Amino acid sequence: MSASVWGVGTSMFGKQPELSTNQLVWTAVTEALRDAGVESVDAVFVGTCFGEPGIAQRSLHRMGISGLPISIYENACASSTQAFHEATVAIDQGRYETVLVVGVEHLTSRFSGAIPVEQRDPEGRAGLGLPALYAMGATRYQQVHGVTDAQLAAVSVKNHANGTMNPRAQHGRHVSIEQVLASPMISDPLTLLQCCAISDGAGAAVLGSRRRTSRDIEVMSSSMATGQAWDHRSENVWGFELIRDTAALAYQKAGVGIGDINVLEVHDAFTIGEIVTTEALGMAPVGRGGELVESGWTSLSGAQPVNPSGGLLSRGHPLGATGTAQLAEIVWQLRGDAGARQVKGASLGLLETMGGGAGGVDGNACVVSVLSR
Repeated sequence: MSASVWGVGTSMFGKQPELSTNQLVWTAVTEALRDAGVESVDAVFVGTCFGEPGIAQRSLHRMGISGLPISIYENACASSTQAFHEATVAIDQGRYETVLVVGVEHLTSRFSGAIPVEQRDPEGRAGLGLPALYAMGATRYQQVHGVTDAQLAAVSVKNHANGTMNPRAQHGRHVSIEQVLASPMISDPLTLLQCCAISDGAGAAVLGSRRRTSRDIEVMSSSMATGQAWDHRSENVWGFELIRDTAALAYQKAGVGIGDINVLEVHDAFTIGEIVTTEALGMAPVGRGGELVESGWTSLSGAQPVNPSGGLLSRGHPLGATGTAQLAEIVWQLRGDAGARQVKGASLGLLETMGGGAGGVDGNACVVSVLSR
């Protein structure tokens, strides 16, 4: 038995204080169920980072979805990607025939600025928020590998351009390298346009135990791992080894290599994140990820487009919903349903989500999944 994605759906992404969490969920789930052509499922797996207790039950019972197993997962930014991963495992084990996966976050109801880190953790005690942690990695990359400010900015330029073709994106506008570098400094060398914004949104997917039609997308593999205690003497930037090892397992399970992948959605909460992730996935040698984006390799018309949706920088990063948003984009790409941002001939896609870090580990979780049409 092998899981397939039967249907996907999302809300719009962005600051949406006028909408409730329930409304975001209803929009995404209604679209996913309609897309899958089903009215009921055997179980529901939900990912959210800051959702209130019982968030899934509160939203779903009003849609007539109740009386069945509903599981909720929290793993920072990888919350709904973990929910997706666990759903594939449950289907592969024969526990369920159909599973609804939901990711949701309403960050504007909880935060007005940067999300604070846990003060009991080493990073929090040192006063290091996520922008500062990523900026430290960027500075290290610049010192050791010569990554330039322009290469960092090129990630933002690419992803914002992709976002202009995504009607659901939070920030769809064209920007230049000069505009990116001239935007307000958040944490040197990362400027405002190199950092993801607070966002609200939801995503959903219906998974089934078989492929019914050519529109159903096969889950070739899904792998998840948790980081290890971070050795602050390590030469590797934060999270690199976790991404690399999780990806290697996903490739092994799917029987593919990075060169086989046609389209990718990866965790670009900050521009340096996409550069490091493409290296950890095997797309470029360590220290050469900046050259990869600068060359156009990862652009929409390049050899391996990365973040055609606009990524976290442009589509938006509603933490618990990001994984399902990435999943929806890969499904649309593999079906040929991505409109103006369609990657020609895409038949094999990958999504990667990095779930933050806490307590001195180099990542709460990383999930890498490979899908095929």
